[in-house]
Amino acid sequence: MFGSSRSRHRITTALAGFALFTAGAALQVGTAAAPAHAATTYRVLFDDGHAEEAGNADWIISTSKPDPLSQDSTPSSETDWTGALSSWGVALQKTGSYSLKTATSALTYGGSSTTDLSKFDALVLPEPNTLFTSAEKTAIMTFVKNGGGLFMVSDHTGADRNNDGYDAVEIFNDLMTNNSVDSTDPFGFSIDTLDISSGYPAAISDSTNPVLHGSFGNVTKSLIADGTTATLKPSDNSAVKGLVYRSGYSGNTGAFFATSTFGSGRVAFWGDSSPIDDGTGQSGNTLYDGWNDSGATNAALALNATAWLAGGGSSGGGGGGGGGGTCTAAQLLGNPGFESGNTTWTGSSGVITNSSSEAARTGSYKAWLDGYGSAHTDTLSQSVTIPSGCSATLSFYLHVDTAETTTTTAYDKLTVTAGSTTLATYSNLNAASGYVLKSFDVSSIAGTTATVKFTGVEGSTLQTSFVLDDTALNVS
Repeated sequence: MFGSSRSRHRITTALAGFALFTAGAALQVGTAAAPAHAATTYRVLFDDGHAEEAGNADWIISTSKPDPLSQDSTPSSETDWTGALSSWGVALQKTGSYSLKTATSALTYGGSSTTDLSKFDALVLPEPNTLFTSAEKTAIMTFVKNGGGLFMVSDHTGADRNNDGYDAVEIFNDLMTNNSVDSTDPFGFSIDTLDISSGYPAAISDSTNPVLHGSFGNVTKSLIADGTTATLKPSDNSAVKGLVYRSGYSGNTGAFFATSTFGSGRVAFWGDSSPIDDGTGQSGNTLYDGWNDSGATNAALALNATAWLAGGGSSGGGGGGGGGGTCTAAQLLGNPGFESGNTTWTGSSGVITNSSSEAARTGSYKAWLDGYGSAHTDTLSQSVTIPSGCSATLSFYLHVDTAETTTTTAYDKLTVTAGSTTLATYSNLNAASGYVLKSFDVSSIAGTTATVKFTGVEGSTLQTSFVLDDTALNVS
């Protein structure tokens, strides 16, 4: 972006007013330092063997199958991979903590195929449009029972994209009621035969839930654009829980997003495919951008749920990855969105501000380092104690606005540290039109009291602003 030198009151560039328009959950690492990758790589398989590309559907993370890295091994934006789910895939890929593959043939468990379910922590079924065979249903249910995570994305009744007589509602209900492993309502819910035309279902209030409040952000609402809901049956499975509800519903009816467990594994249900559609895909498809819908937080919901299912979002269960089961899930930073003003954090004068010159991502306050167009250093820090035995993830949203025109030289830099570890360095070369989510595994400092610190150093001419919002240090 172009910017201008600014006084102490920081008069930003004209373009900075557009900072809030992009708040997607695509992750991006700094140019001068790589993020600290998780010791565990979470393995996620996306299904494309059941007509997920029929009609206008394009429910794939990449046209390169089984390995999306063959299309682009270091994707920096969702268009580097082709598919209506590429935003989802690229966001996971850019954390450095996920290994993603696509299945195009029958699902198996315990076999030698590179996409055999035994080789993965989570399976995503993005609106399948053909019935699973008996063998596939046995494989899926065994996978979950033995610790795998299952993500079931449905659509409205009648969404039979390949005209074979079955839609996702019928296919998922068949999976849960007609399999050889457990057909007695194993997950504690059934999918309703409904076509709900529109709405913004709201999340329940549960500050400790890792799907609603995870390392990828906080969930407030989702989106219905022709979708359905589920009826919960806790008497069949006490672990079932509705997280997002259709307006006017609560309890056991109208659950638009629900989670459950089965055996050692985890299950998530979403009642519409529109929220995961990023609006871009293969030529000829008519797509809808629900991923970036400004009235919802669909990206955070999809990504947090994937982490939870794969074992990276909270302790216990979920495919064998993630926490060790002795940690209470929590968000540890005080005043994480800066809405309490200049409290909890220690920083340079004027860093925490509600100035309208740079838009906050959410609320009114943000942390604004540098942006003066002269030699200047700003700092912002907070000490936090991370309990032993926890997996820990530091995340924050960053907007970089600059007047520098170079495409090769990093004149102004923001360094992010946790304890003695440098997680990343960003610069004027990372300038973007909006906020970008950054996420780092900091489990290595569990059991210590460490300082999370942001240090912005600006050169002698031409401003660069480093604007932070919605920080989090989640443990599980």
